[in-house]
Amino acid sequence: MDNVTTHQAEEDARNERVRIWINGTLKPRAEAMVSVFDSGFMLGDGIWEGLRLYEGRWTFLDEHLDRLFEAALAIDLDIGMSRAELTEALFETQRANGMHTDAHCRLMVTRGVKSRPFQHPALSRQGPTVVILMEHSRPSIPRPIRLATVPHQRGLPMTQDPKLNSHSKLNCILACIAAEKAGADEALMLDVHGFVNTTNACNFFIVRKGEVWTSTGDYCMNGITRQKVIDLCRANDIPVHERNYSLVDTYGADEAFLTGTFGAQTPVGEIDGRVIGGGEMGPVTKRLRALYKELVTP
Repeated sequence: MDNVTTHQAEEDARNERVRIWINGTLKPRAEAMVSVFDSGFMLGDGIWEGLRLYEGRWTFLDEHLDRLFEAALAIDLDIGMSRAELTEALFETQRANGMHTDAHCRLMVTRGVKSRPFQHPALSRQGPTVVILMEHSRPSIPRPIRLATVPHQRGLPMTQDPKLNSHSKLNCILACIAAEKAGADEALMLDVHGFVNTTNACNFFIVRKGEVWTSTGDYCMNGITRQKVIDLCRANDIPVHERNYSLVDTYGADEAFLTGTFGAQTPVGEIDGRVIGGGEMGPVTKRLRALYKELVTP
């Protein structure tokens, strides 16, 4: 069985013609480049947000901008643009690409071009690099995702805080590689205490006896879609718990699903060779998908 990814999308020829916003200039895809001295390319020194366009509206835009500016503050990075200016740049890029719905945006800010190829932030003297990259993107995941538990952890905040949406993703990439080597699509990562935590790219939920469980959130990216699912559960009398739980709890779950901006709620059919529930999308996941669609549809 071929591997799939949680960001798999339908092929769209229009993406060859997209224009990409780089520091105030819209450039054709083939010409959209940054310097080899850029802090993001050289050291992974940058932050980003992924946004989704539904029927003319960038979903949860305020929450994404909140997180971006909080991340910039955390790493002492001056974005060099106000929220209003960044929002207008987003809309400008959307208009230039004629996008109305089923589009995905990767908004990236790095510390900018360095004067010399070393890590000290003071060597980034030219100001930040801001990139707004959009694609026509309709998710196309042909079957439930298969996960494999890997030894890589999403760890403690004094190493690299997993709540920070940074360009430094090697830990998650290594986890994904390990899962692929094990014949799975994505990695299930534990926290520092051995409890089930997250995947390398998405937040993770299970359903047991009608109750929705997810991790405490202490060691994972506190995703915006993750929080919206928790909120939807609470608003619709679906029991939900942010708690520690083990692989034993997970293998015995009735359903499992992933959350993320791109795929919303993606069903999980298999974990470490164990079929979860019936191996297909379960009723609670279906209900949450319907509730989420109502939430994001204007």
